[in-house]
Amino acid sequence: MKRREFIALMGGAAACPLAARAQQGERMRRIGVFSGLAESDPSVQPLVAAFRGALAKLGWTEGSNVLIEYRWRGGDAEMLRRQAAELAARAPDVIFVSGGLGLERLLQVTRAVPIVFAVVPDPLGSGFIESLSRPGGNATGFLMFEYSLSGKWLELLKEIAPDVTRAAVLRDPAIAAGTGQFAVIQSVAPSSGVEVIPINMRDAAEIERAVAAFARSSNGGLIVTAGAAAIAGRELLPALAAKYKLAAVYPARDFVTSGGLVSYAADLIDQYRRAASYVDRILRGEKPADMPVQAPTKYELVVNLKAAKALGLTVPPTLLARADEVIE
Repeated sequence: MKRREFIALMGGAAACPLAARAQQGERMRRIGVFSGLAESDPSVQPLVAAFRGALAKLGWTEGSNVLIEYRWRGGDAEMLRRQAAELAARAPDVIFVSGGLGLERLLQVTRAVPIVFAVVPDPLGSGFIESLSRPGGNATGFLMFEYSLSGKWLELLKEIAPDVTRAAVLRDPAIAAGTGQFAVIQSVAPSSGVEVIPINMRDAAEIERAVAAFARSSNGGLIVTAGAAAIAGRELLPALAAKYKLAAVYPARDFVTSGGLVSYAADLIDQYRRAASYVDRILRGEKPADMPVQAPTKYELVVNLKAAKALGLTVPPTLLARADEVIE
Protein backbone atom coordinates (compact mmCIF):
# COMPACT_ATOMS: atom_id res chain seq x y z
CA MET A 1 0.00 0.00 0.00
CA LYS A 2 1.33 3.46 -0.90
CA ARG A 3 1.90 5.90 1.95
CA ARG A 4 -0.87 8.27 0.77
CA GLU A 5 -3.39 5.43 0.47
CA PHE A 6 -2.48 4.14 3.92
CA ILE A 7 -2.81 7.59 5.51
CA ALA A 8 -6.14 8.13 3.78
CA LEU A 9 -7.39 4.76 4.97
CA MET A 10 -6.28 5.37 8.54
CA GLY A 11 -7.72 8.89 8.51
CA GLY A 12 -11.05 7.62 7.24
CA ALA A 13 -11.07 4.87 9.81
CA ALA A 14 -10.35 7.35 12.60
CA ALA A 15 -13.27 9.50 11.51
CA CYS A 16 -15.82 6.74 12.13
CA PRO A 17 -16.84 5.28 15.48
CA LEU A 18 -15.37 1.84 16.12
CA ALA A 19 -18.82 0.37 16.45
CA ALA A 20 -19.72 1.57 12.95
CA ARG A 21 -16.54 0.16 11.41
CA ALA A 22 -16.64 -3.24 13.06
CA GLN A 23 -19.09 -5.88 12.00
CA GLN A 24 -22.06 -6.10 14.30
CA GLY A 25 -21.13 -7.85 17.54
CA GLU A 26 -17.42 -8.01 16.65
CA ARG A 27 -14.74 -5.78 18.15
CA MET A 28 -12.13 -4.12 16.02
CA ARG A 29 -8.87 -6.12 16.08
CA ARG A 30 -5.42 -4.63 15.67
CA ILE A 31 -2.45 -6.10 13.82
CA GLY A 32 1.07 -4.69 13.89
CA VAL A 33 3.30 -5.27 10.87
CA PHE A 34 7.06 -4.91 11.43
CA SER A 35 8.78 -5.14 8.06
CA GLY A 36 12.39 -6.17 7.58
CA LEU A 37 12.45 -3.94 4.50
CA ALA A 38 12.25 -0.20 3.96
CA GLU A 39 8.89 1.19 2.85
CA SER A 40 10.53 2.46 -0.36
CA ASP A 41 11.88 -0.99 -1.27
CA PRO A 42 10.24 -2.08 -4.57
CA SER A 43 9.70 -5.63 -3.29
CA VAL A 44 7.63 -4.48 -0.29
CA GLN A 45 4.30 -3.72 -1.95
CA PRO A 46 3.71 -7.18 -3.54
CA LEU A 47 4.55 -8.86 -0.22
CA VAL A 48 2.28 -6.64 1.86
CA ALA A 49 -0.47 -6.98 -0.75
CA ALA A 50 -0.21 -10.78 -0.51
CA PHE A 51 -0.48 -10.60 3.29
CA ARG A 52 -3.48 -8.26 3.24
CA GLY A 53 -5.17 -10.24 0.47
CA ALA A 54 -4.81 -13.49 2.40
CA LEU A 55 -6.24 -11.82 5.52
CA ALA A 56 -9.21 -10.57 3.52
CA LYS A 57 -9.95 -14.08 2.26
CA LEU A 58 -9.97 -15.22 5.89
CA GLY A 59 -12.54 -12.56 6.78
CA TRP A 60 -10.29 -9.72 8.01
CA THR A 61 -10.80 -6.47 6.13
CA GLU A 62 -8.97 -3.25 6.99
CA GLY A 63 -11.31 -0.57 8.25
CA SER A 64 -14.10 -3.10 8.78
CA ASN A 65 -13.01 -5.48 11.51
CA VAL A 66 -9.25 -4.97 11.65
CA LEU A 67 -6.75 -2.12 11.73
CA ILE A 68 -3.13 -2.62 10.63
CA GLU A 69 -0.29 -0.46 11.92
CA TYR A 70 3.02 -0.61 10.03
CA ARG A 71 6.63 -0.08 11.02
CA TRP A 72 9.25 -0.17 8.27
CA ARG A 73 12.93 -0.89 8.53
CA GLY A 74 14.98 2.26 8.31
CA GLY A 75 18.10 3.71 9.83
CA ASP A 76 20.49 1.98 12.21
CA ALA A 77 20.10 -0.78 14.80
CA GLU A 78 19.00 1.71 17.44
CA MET A 79 16.21 2.96 15.18
CA LEU A 80 15.07 -0.62 14.64
CA ARG A 81 14.99 -1.21 18.40
CA ARG A 82 12.92 1.95 18.96
CA GLN A 83 10.46 0.96 16.25
CA ALA A 84 10.04 -2.47 17.82
CA ALA A 85 9.47 -0.92 21.25
CA GLU A 86 6.93 1.56 19.87
CA LEU A 87 4.96 -1.14 18.10
CA ALA A 88 4.95 -3.49 21.09
CA ALA A 89 3.86 -0.64 23.38
CA ARG A 90 0.76 -0.23 21.22
CA ALA A 91 -0.26 -3.73 22.46
CA PRO A 92 -1.82 -4.99 19.22
CA ASP A 93 -3.62 -8.33 19.21
CA VAL A 94 -0.77 -9.80 17.17
CA ILE A 95 2.38 -8.60 15.39
CA PHE A 96 3.57 -9.96 12.05
CA VAL A 97 7.33 -9.52 11.51
CA SER A 98 9.54 -10.45 8.57
CA GLY A 99 13.23 -11.16 9.06
CA GLY A 100 15.34 -12.45 11.92
CA LEU A 101 16.69 -9.07 13.01
CA GLY A 102 13.23 -7.59 13.44
CA LEU A 103 12.09 -10.67 15.35
CA GLU A 104 15.09 -10.41 17.67
CA ARG A 105 14.32 -6.78 18.43
CA LEU A 106 10.65 -7.53 19.14
CA LEU A 107 11.48 -10.36 21.52
CA GLN A 108 13.81 -8.02 23.38
CA VAL A 109 10.89 -5.69 24.16
CA THR A 110 7.91 -8.03 24.58
CA ARG A 111 7.23 -11.58 25.65
CA ALA A 112 3.51 -10.93 25.94
CA VAL A 113 2.28 -9.75 22.53
CA PRO A 114 1.73 -12.72 20.16
CA ILE A 115 4.15 -12.65 17.22
CA VAL A 116 3.99 -14.39 13.83
CA PHE A 117 7.26 -14.33 11.88
CA ALA A 118 8.30 -15.15 8.32
CA VAL A 119 11.60 -15.21 6.41
CA VAL A 120 13.63 -16.11 9.52
CA PRO A 121 16.63 -18.38 8.78
CA ASP A 122 17.15 -20.24 12.08
CA PRO A 123 14.76 -19.28 14.90
CA LEU A 124 15.73 -22.34 16.95
CA GLY A 125 19.50 -21.87 16.70
CA SER A 126 19.05 -18.16 17.38
CA GLY A 127 17.18 -18.92 20.61
CA PHE A 128 13.91 -17.33 19.49
CA ILE A 129 11.86 -20.51 20.11
CA GLU A 130 12.15 -23.64 22.28
CA SER A 131 11.43 -26.15 19.49
CA LEU A 132 9.97 -26.22 16.00
CA SER A 133 7.01 -28.36 17.00
CA ARG A 134 6.17 -26.37 20.16
CA PRO A 135 7.75 -22.90 20.09
CA GLY A 136 6.85 -22.36 23.74
CA GLY A 137 6.88 -18.58 23.89
CA ASN A 138 4.99 -15.74 22.23
CA ALA A 139 6.41 -16.25 18.72
CA THR A 140 5.83 -18.75 15.93
CA GLY A 141 5.90 -18.66 12.17
CA PHE A 142 7.77 -19.75 9.08
CA LEU A 143 11.39 -20.66 8.35
CA MET A 144 13.16 -18.87 5.53
CA PHE A 145 14.55 -22.25 4.46
CA GLU A 146 15.73 -25.60 5.74
CA TYR A 147 19.52 -25.91 6.01
CA SER A 148 19.60 -28.61 3.33
CA LEU A 149 18.82 -25.84 0.83
CA SER A 150 22.35 -24.47 1.32
CA GLY A 151 23.85 -27.56 -0.31
CA LYS A 152 21.65 -27.04 -3.35
CA TRP A 153 23.21 -23.61 -3.89
CA LEU A 154 26.59 -25.26 -4.47
CA GLU A 155 25.03 -27.84 -6.81
CA LEU A 156 23.37 -25.03 -8.73
CA LEU A 157 26.65 -23.12 -9.03
CA LYS A 158 28.36 -26.17 -10.55
CA GLU A 159 25.45 -26.76 -12.90
CA ILE A 160 25.46 -23.25 -14.32
CA ALA A 161 29.28 -22.80 -14.20
CA PRO A 162 30.88 -26.29 -14.49
CA ASP A 163 34.45 -24.92 -14.52
CA VAL A 164 34.17 -23.56 -10.97
CA THR A 165 36.56 -25.30 -8.58
CA ARG A 166 36.61 -22.65 -5.84
CA ALA A 167 33.62 -20.98 -4.19
CA ALA A 168 33.65 -18.04 -1.82
CA VAL A 169 30.76 -18.37 0.61
CA LEU A 170 29.58 -15.00 1.88
CA ARG A 171 28.05 -15.44 5.33
CA ASP A 172 27.21 -13.42 8.43
CA PRO A 173 29.34 -14.89 11.26
CA ALA A 174 27.32 -13.04 13.90
CA ILE A 175 24.19 -15.17 13.44
CA ALA A 176 23.62 -18.89 13.91
CA ALA A 177 22.29 -19.21 10.37
CA GLY A 178 25.56 -17.86 8.95
CA THR A 179 27.53 -20.66 10.57
CA GLY A 180 24.89 -23.28 9.80
CA GLN A 181 24.60 -22.48 6.11
CA PHE A 182 28.36 -22.54 5.62
CA ALA A 183 28.62 -25.89 7.45
CA VAL A 184 26.14 -27.52 5.07
CA ILE A 185 27.88 -26.10 1.99
CA GLN A 186 31.22 -27.28 3.36
CA SER A 187 29.85 -30.79 3.92
CA VAL A 188 28.80 -31.24 0.28
CA ALA A 189 31.81 -29.50 -1.24
CA PRO A 190 34.07 -32.62 -1.55
CA SER A 191 31.50 -34.49 -3.63
CA SER A 192 31.19 -31.46 -5.92
CA GLY A 193 34.95 -31.09 -6.33
CA VAL A 194 34.82 -27.51 -5.06
CA GLU A 195 36.97 -25.84 -2.42
CA VAL A 196 34.88 -23.47 -0.30
CA ILE A 197 36.27 -20.35 1.39
CA PRO A 198 34.22 -18.31 3.89
CA ILE A 199 33.97 -14.54 3.52
CA ASN A 200 32.44 -12.64 6.41
CA MET A 201 29.80 -10.04 5.62
CA ARG A 202 30.45 -7.31 8.19
CA ASP A 203 30.63 -4.18 6.06
CA ALA A 204 30.81 -3.24 2.40
CA ALA A 205 34.51 -2.36 2.41
CA GLU A 206 35.51 -5.70 3.96
CA ILE A 207 33.35 -7.63 1.50
CA GLU A 208 34.80 -5.82 -1.52
CA ARG A 209 38.39 -6.37 -0.36
CA ALA A 210 37.77 -10.08 0.25
CA VAL A 211 35.97 -10.65 -3.07
CA ALA A 212 38.71 -8.78 -4.97
CA ALA A 213 41.40 -10.95 -3.33
CA PHE A 214 39.43 -14.13 -4.04
CA ALA A 215 38.97 -13.18 -7.70
CA ARG A 216 42.73 -13.00 -8.33
CA SER A 217 42.75 -16.78 -8.80
CA SER A 218 40.86 -18.48 -11.61
CA ASN A 219 37.82 -20.79 -11.69
CA GLY A 220 36.06 -19.05 -8.81
CA GLY A 221 32.39 -18.54 -8.01
CA LEU A 222 30.30 -17.02 -5.23
CA ILE A 223 27.55 -18.30 -2.96
CA VAL A 224 25.67 -15.67 -0.94
CA THR A 225 23.96 -17.09 2.14
CA ALA A 226 20.76 -15.71 3.64
CA GLY A 227 20.52 -13.13 6.40
CA ALA A 228 20.09 -9.44 7.13
CA ALA A 229 23.65 -8.68 5.99
CA ALA A 230 22.94 -10.22 2.59
CA ILE A 231 19.72 -8.23 2.24
CA ALA A 232 21.69 -5.05 2.89
CA GLY A 233 24.00 -6.01 0.00
CA ARG A 234 21.37 -6.81 -2.61
CA GLU A 235 22.83 -4.26 -5.03
CA LEU A 236 26.48 -4.42 -3.98
CA LEU A 237 26.95 -8.18 -4.27
CA PRO A 238 25.66 -8.64 -7.86
CA ALA A 239 27.75 -5.61 -8.85
CA LEU A 240 30.89 -7.17 -7.36
CA ALA A 241 30.18 -10.50 -9.07
CA ALA A 242 29.81 -8.72 -12.41
CA LYS A 243 32.93 -6.61 -11.84
CA TYR A 244 35.13 -9.61 -11.11
CA LYS A 245 33.42 -11.96 -13.60
CA LEU A 246 32.28 -14.44 -10.96
CA ALA A 247 29.30 -16.75 -11.35
CA ALA A 248 27.17 -16.35 -8.24
CA VAL A 249 24.17 -17.99 -6.60
CA TYR A 250 21.90 -15.90 -4.37
CA PRO A 251 19.36 -16.62 -1.59
CA ALA A 252 16.52 -14.44 -2.94
CA ARG A 253 14.96 -13.29 -6.20
CA ASP A 254 15.77 -9.61 -5.54
CA PHE A 255 19.49 -10.24 -6.14
CA VAL A 256 18.74 -11.52 -9.65
CA THR A 257 16.45 -8.63 -10.52
CA SER A 258 19.36 -6.40 -9.41
CA GLY A 259 21.62 -8.04 -12.02
CA GLY A 260 22.67 -11.27 -10.31
CA LEU A 261 22.99 -14.58 -12.13
CA VAL A 262 20.71 -17.08 -10.39
CA SER A 263 18.77 -17.56 -7.16
CA TYR A 264 17.04 -20.45 -5.48
CA ALA A 265 14.93 -19.62 -2.46
CA ALA A 266 11.59 -19.92 -0.74
CA ASP A 267 8.71 -18.10 -2.43
CA LEU A 268 8.37 -15.05 -0.15
CA ILE A 269 4.88 -14.14 -1.34
CA ASP A 270 3.77 -17.63 -0.31
CA GLN A 271 5.40 -17.07 3.10
CA TYR A 272 3.45 -13.85 3.63
CA ARG A 273 0.19 -15.56 2.66
CA ARG A 274 0.84 -18.43 5.04
CA ALA A 275 1.76 -15.97 7.79
CA ALA A 276 -1.68 -14.42 7.38
CA SER A 277 -3.23 -17.82 8.19
CA TYR A 278 -1.30 -17.91 11.49
CA VAL A 279 -2.36 -14.34 12.30
CA ASP A 280 -5.96 -15.41 11.68
CA ARG A 281 -5.64 -18.38 14.03
CA ILE A 282 -4.21 -16.19 16.79
CA LEU A 283 -6.97 -13.62 16.35
CA ARG A 284 -9.44 -16.48 16.80
CA GLY A 285 -7.88 -17.59 20.07
CA GLU A 286 -4.93 -19.93 19.40
CA LYS A 287 -1.60 -19.43 21.19
CA PRO A 288 1.77 -19.08 19.40
CA ALA A 289 3.36 -21.44 21.93
CA ASP A 290 1.26 -24.32 20.58
CA MET A 291 1.53 -23.57 16.85
CA PRO A 292 4.46 -25.35 15.12
CA VAL A 293 7.05 -23.41 13.16
CA GLN A 294 6.75 -24.51 9.55
CA ALA A 295 9.24 -24.91 6.72
CA PRO A 296 8.64 -23.44 3.25
CA THR A 297 6.47 -25.45 0.88
CA LYS A 298 7.20 -23.46 -2.30
CA TYR A 299 10.59 -22.57 -3.73
CA GLU A 300 11.45 -20.53 -6.81
CA LEU A 301 14.38 -20.69 -9.21
CA VAL A 302 15.17 -17.43 -11.03
CA VAL A 303 17.75 -17.13 -13.84
CA ASN A 304 19.12 -13.97 -15.43
CA LEU A 305 20.17 -14.69 -19.03
CA LYS A 306 21.66 -11.24 -19.48
CA ALA A 307 24.00 -11.82 -16.54
CA ALA A 308 24.90 -15.27 -17.89
CA LYS A 309 25.80 -13.79 -21.28
CA ALA A 310 28.00 -11.13 -19.64
CA LEU A 311 29.87 -13.91 -17.84
CA GLY A 312 30.24 -15.97 -21.01
CA LEU A 313 28.05 -18.74 -19.63
CA THR A 314 25.52 -20.87 -21.48
CA VAL A 315 22.65 -21.80 -19.20
CA PRO A 316 21.85 -25.52 -19.58
CA PRO A 317 18.43 -26.16 -21.15
CA THR A 318 17.57 -28.47 -18.27
CA LEU A 319 18.10 -25.59 -15.84
CA LEU A 320 16.01 -23.21 -17.92
CA ALA A 321 13.23 -25.78 -18.04
CA ARG A 322 13.15 -25.90 -14.22
CA ALA A 323 13.22 -22.12 -13.78
CA ASP A 324 10.16 -20.40 -12.38
CA GLU A 325 11.27 -17.09 -13.88
CA VAL A 326 13.77 -16.23 -16.60
CA ILE A 327 14.97 -12.63 -16.89
CA GLU A 328 15.99 -11.82 -20.49
